[in-house]
Amino acid sequence: MERIGANSVLPARREALTLLTPDGLRLVAELALPLDRDPVATLVCVHPLPTHGGMMDSHLYRKAAWRLPALADLGVLRFNTRGTSSAAGTSEGTFDEGNAEGLDLQAAVAAAAGLPNVWLVGWSFGTDVVLRHGLVPGIKGAILLSPPLRFATDADLERWAGDGRPLVAMVPEFDDFLPPADAAPHFARVPQTEFIAVPGAKHLWVGERATSTVLNQLVTTVSGIPTVLPSAWDGPMEKWSDL
Repeated sequence: MERIGANSVLPARREALTLLTPDGLRLVAELALPLDRDPVATLVCVHPLPTHGGMMDSHLYRKAAWRLPALADLGVLRFNTRGTSSAAGTSEGTFDEGNAEGLDLQAAVAAAAGLPNVWLVGWSFGTDVVLRHGLVPGIKGAILLSPPLRFATDADLERWAGDGRPLVAMVPEFDDFLPPADAAPHFARVPQTEFIAVPGAKHLWVGERATSTVLNQLVTTVSGIPTVLPSAWDGPMEKWSDL
């Protein structure tokens, strides 16, 4: 058994994708699936603010793609929204403050068509995109990491309340933008929200403890079974070299 670290890459089927948006842009994406079986659920991940370094390789999403296909039989689809760059390339278009990014989300959801039990995951800016544009057919619900409610509004939350699909909001104790005490009244508008104030965590979820908290909750939510993922792996493991 070898300990799973920040740069551990577990086995999976990984496919580079090009997503085509309804307005004709090409977006860089990757789909990671379990190596030798079908996924039991699928995460479509929308990254933090690209004008401040957010991208499909932002660390939580990269670790989700590296670990969850092997540890939890999940599929993980991550992509660069319009105008966003990562090691995999640059998506066409320009940043649009969460407006046209709704078309990017549509393209990602279309790419996940046929995969089981699809959930949206938004992180920071990505939560605004999910709240504004994520009520689309085929989506089971959404998980929000560090929601700042910068571009999304209470009206968006009320649409989720009326729709009834589940929301999970993970709010770090020391969030820089919207800590739990400030976030809670907004999410109280959505009765089906599972509101989780995470002690000791910060907006960027830096560190293995914070990462594990998030990944455990992702699996718990989509599986419906309380889950603590293993911290070691008895099998092939690569090490990503840019960390």
